[in-house]
Amino acid sequence: MKEEKTFEENLKELEDIATSLESGNLGLDEAIKEFEKGIKLSKECSNKLDEAEKKINILVQGENGELKEENFVSEE
Repeated sequence: MKEEKTFEENLKELEDIATSLESGNLGLDEAIKEFEKGIKLSKECSNKLDEAEKKINILVQGENGELKEENFVSEE
């Protein structure tokens, strides 16, 4: 079973791909493969950020001005 990478690991790999593509040292086929890989990583990072935003938004301000925590239900 494939272990899911952390956001930070995906972001680092995405940065490495961008650097590699910007260098201009890749052949066309390799550049396309790296670009496709980068798009997938970008979507994974975006999904993880969206999930984090949902968790943060769970904290809501109550009527008396205090913050309260509500249960988070994942959409997965």
